[in-house]
Amino acid sequence: MKSIIISGVGGQGVLTASDLLSDVLLEKGYDVKKSEVHGMSQRGGDVISTINYGPQVFSPLPSLYETDYILSFEKLEALRNINYLSKDGVIMVNDYVWEPLPVAAGFEKYPENIEETLKKYAARVIVVPATDIAVELGNIRATNVVLVGVLAANMDIDKNIWVDIVRRKVPPKLIDLNIEAFERGYKYKL
Repeated sequence: MKSIIISGVGGQGVLTASDLLSDVLLEKGYDVKKSEVHGMSQRGGDVISTINYGPQVFSPLPSLYETDYILSFEKLEALRNINYLSKDGVIMVNDYVWEPLPVAAGFEKYPENIEETLKKYAARVIVVPATDIAVELGNIRATNVVLVGVLAANMDIDKNIWVDIVRRKVPPKLIDLNIEAFERGYKYKL
């Protein structure tokens, strides 16, 4: 069984990315179980989706220190989930800072050196300017598909399956934008 955590902040498209990934895994023939937590997401709170897949899966929840991939839409959200990552795990993280309310209000400080901390716990860390890429493409909301492209490039699943699922799942008027976003993310292969 393999395990993936997708994390971010409300409004970043974590759940859409999770749906895309789940559909790809189902298309590939895996048994897939998914869980989502998005309690205060409408107020800028954290959002997490966990996906377990393999020949037979009984639970969507990952075990501590056994997650293969963390795909994070924000640096602090990657750090929040680091205890789930396996020693061989890969973190793909958006080079983006979203200040939680206590930080924005001046009560707390945003942690320093998050990337260096992540590198201590992960076999590989891929930092991607996904939000900048999406803005460059003309729609910040494509950040999630840029990050899905990064994940796709680092998994052993045919790229054509990913592209087909993106084509099927996004609104028709946004297909070209999302395919370009996916392709830009796909360039981040280790």
